[in-house]
Amino acid sequence: MSTTTTQASAQSPESLFVAYYSLTLIVVGTLLNLLTLFVLCRPVFRNTKKQPVIHYMRAIAIFDILMLYGWNFDHYLQIIYGYILLTYSIPTCKMFGFFNYFASQTSAWLRVFVCLDRYLSVSRLHQTWLSRSRNVLIIITCTILFFILFNLHFLIFTCFFRASGTINPNSRLYRIYPLWDYINLGIYNCAPFLLMVVFNSAVIYHLIQRRNTSLVQQSRIQHRTISIALVLTTFLFSLMTIPATIMAAFFFTTPTSLLAKILDAMLYTYHISSFPLYFFTFSTFRQEVIAIITCKLNNQRIAPGGTTIVG
Repeated sequence: MSTTTTQASAQSPESLFVAYYSLTLIVVGTLLNLLTLFVLCRPVFRNTKKQPVIHYMRAIAIFDILMLYGWNFDHYLQIIYGYILLTYSIPTCKMFGFFNYFASQTSAWLRVFVCLDRYLSVSRLHQTWLSRSRNVLIIITCTILFFILFNLHFLIFTCFFRASGTINPNSRLYRIYPLWDYINLGIYNCAPFLLMVVFNSAVIYHLIQRRNTSLVQQSRIQHRTISIALVLTTFLFSLMTIPATIMAAFFFTTPTSLLAKILDAMLYTYHISSFPLYFFTFSTFRQEVIAIITCKLNNQRIAPGGTTIVG
């Protein structure tokens, strides 16, 4: 306990702020994303044949939780306790080396498929193969499996003891850092950013076209609010994550600079933002949250004579 106190007291106020902000993100983000997942599993969202994009939103909520326990958690441990999981032991080195890239890349590409789904939903009058509920689950599974295999080398080849007894997170066969940070910039940010811009631009175009045509009113309402919510979410993804990834790829220093930690804080703040974004822009989601808070069930109906019957 005294060692921890000495370690913390030796840090600057800025570093302590970064450390406890990272811890706050873990606590608040876990609760908000679990609440998001809970709301998206409510009866009103269970008809995934009608709205298969809900599968993506649930998966994103899970990966947003996982994101908070990687580098973000290391910021807290490094500042307060003086170590990071990546160099704490061989098992944690392998696991977190893999986990940090796998979670972020999977999260990003799930958002790309969300944008694709929104584009297909607003541009086609009928569901396409990619927009069917069963096929969305296949896409999510294949995305997860692909990035497991893409980063599997971390679990096999990385991490070894130096002669000094410390842990080197690289591989004896090849040098991973900063190579994988460059690759991650392309896979996690650049390619998803370009695809999101293309799909979101198309979504916005078709939403404007639908407003100005005589398509069925209910069809417009069905897609408009959820599309706006998800377009805004993916736009903020690009705005809040790219600076930190560029910093890690091209300007990384040991120890990690304060600026890098601040940019990381902005990146991980994005991964707790789904709940407030959905709440303020997605009316059905907001109604479900309010129903939970006020302890009312949306499937209640009032029978003659004032008797409440739960359907």
